[in-house]
Amino acid sequence: MKNYSRFKYTLLFLFFTVVCSSACTNKEANYNKELARLKNEAQKTFSDDVHEFNAYEHRPKSDGEYNKRNVEDFLKDKVPHFSSSNEDFTEVFNYRWWMMSKHLRLWTDPTDNKEKWVFTEFYGWPGHGSMSGAIPCPAAHQFYDLRWFRDPQYLRSYVEFYMKGYASKNNQRENRAFHSHISRPESHHYSSWMVDATEAFLKIHPNNKWRDGMLPYLEEHQKVWDDKFTVKKPGAKTDGLYKILDLYDGMEFTISATLPLIASGGAYSIFTEKDWRKYYLGWGSIDRQRASKLNETYPQAFAKGYPLMYLVRPSINSYYYGNLKSLANLYALKANTSNDKQDLLKSKEYLHKAQNLQKDALSTLWNEEDQFFNSYSAADNAHGVKDWEARVRESVGFTPWYFNMIPDGENKYDEAWDMLSSQKGFNNTKGMTTAEKQHPLYNEKAYAWNGRGWPFQNSVVNKAYANYLKNYKKEISKSDRDQLYNLVEKLVKMHGVERNIGEYYMPTDGEQFGGCKDYFHSTFPDMLIEDLLGFTASHKNEFTLQPLLPEDKWDYFYLGNINYHNHDVDIVWKKDWDADKEGNQSQLCVWVDDQLVAQQDSLNDKLTVEELQ
Repeated sequence: MKNYSRFKYTLLFLFFTVVCSSACTNKEANYNKELARLKNEAQKTFSDDVHEFNAYEHRPKSDGEYNKRNVEDFLKDKVPHFSSSNEDFTEVFNYRWWMMSKHLRLWTDPTDNKEKWVFTEFYGWPGHGSMSGAIPCPAAHQFYDLRWFRDPQYLRSYVEFYMKGYASKNNQRENRAFHSHISRPESHHYSSWMVDATEAFLKIHPNNKWRDGMLPYLEEHQKVWDDKFTVKKPGAKTDGLYKILDLYDGMEFTISATLPLIASGGAYSIFTEKDWRKYYLGWGSIDRQRASKLNETYPQAFAKGYPLMYLVRPSINSYYYGNLKSLANLYALKANTSNDKQDLLKSKEYLHKAQNLQKDALSTLWNEEDQFFNSYSAADNAHGVKDWEARVRESVGFTPWYFNMIPDGENKYDEAWDMLSSQKGFNNTKGMTTAEKQHPLYNEKAYAWNGRGWPFQNSVVNKAYANYLKNYKKEISKSDRDQLYNLVEKLVKMHGVERNIGEYYMPTDGEQFGGCKDYFHSTFPDMLIEDLLGFTASHKNEFTLQPLLPEDKWDYFYLGNINYHNHDVDIVWKKDWDADKEGNQSQLCVWVDDQLVAQQDSLNDKLTVEELQ
């Protein structure tokens, strides 16, 4: 009787094993079939979209090799593919790759007579650009988007141009567009976090030989910022922190520069509560400034009519924390393979510098009463008030989170994020503002960063907020996810029916971008891939997914054709996998090299894919 029972249970076990195995195999087959369908759909949609974009009239001509005749063939196998139940997100994603291709230029570097790939910001050859036409101001944003390009040769070449090519060896042209007395290489004409962005690139396309060859040049790049743009005033509050003109932080005219100019007198006595707008609000004000006798009386206080009020800003100090931390990380990686003590010592040295900057910047720039990171006038300014705090909340105050500069477990700064959703702060009808709306000098109508929206800054703040949610919040609420989604969605809508990305927008009533069309000064593919859909790259042979997309916004998405560590990655999430079956069938699936390697029911839980071979 016992033998019969054992035999019976063995048969039952084998039966259920076969049934379950068959069910699992069928389910996986269905997942694979749906992946194939979505791949084809994404490719067709991309092709249709490119044809539509090519038909747009009154758009700038391509800056380089790729135009309406060849752009589809160039892009179709080189960029990630995306489709979703939201057609606007899908089309804007495709549009941004098309736009980027128009900025790709093959340029012969006269220092070595080698051709280099560079990406422009404005079309043509602007006077404030490098000799190649590229401009460093948006370069780190460009790196972050372009790192997802399947072929790494283009971004490697662009990095080399800035780090060891012509732009690193030759000073910015000191023409009418150069408003400074600090001569520096073209690669440093504007602030930028290109070292950090190079590390971000290497997390997608690791290459130890190229990394190790570039490290000395990355160091030299950071050394220019250390030598030329740190405050040198022992005992001062801002001593040792990084400084910049708001103009060369890519932000032309800001409230945080206006306030210390008004407070200064002397060389800057022309700036008063009554008349400052005549001299510091848009480019026409510089012409009026040039006509002032103060330029002749105080030659070191101005440069071609522009007031030299250097600021210690949350932006630039965060950028160079990011650069220093990346140098520490990259030398640590090199030490792992070289076993060279010098590499390990360099890693520790840069980590120590980053930690010191972190401590000094956070303690100096944080205002406990305002619950925000504010800007100061530099202590070593030749004229004007020194170590003077500008009591205005500007969106650059969120930049520390972009680089995870806030110490782990530290929540004393969390209240700053309340201003992002506040009607008194940065929340507006059509998009995020760049200064708090409640400030008396808020002005979105002027060509300035006194409130007007700029996609450059959306790219910073959206990543900073995504990092805050993923890396600092103990629990991410639905309202948290909704806020990030709404920020990105407003940006998507601003692209209009005939898709376009411009320089700026009006947060209150703007229906579309203003300024140059097809303007490469901000991110979007990276914003969607890393920030909204949560694909986090690593130097290890693994990646994580932690989508911040609210589950009730879309029915599905496909993200694929990603070249990650020389593997092809595809991701699908759907609510409804079987139209004949009722209820929520949410499933997030990940394929590596066409093999289904991971899946989970929840869209928003963290999923790690390890041990890529």
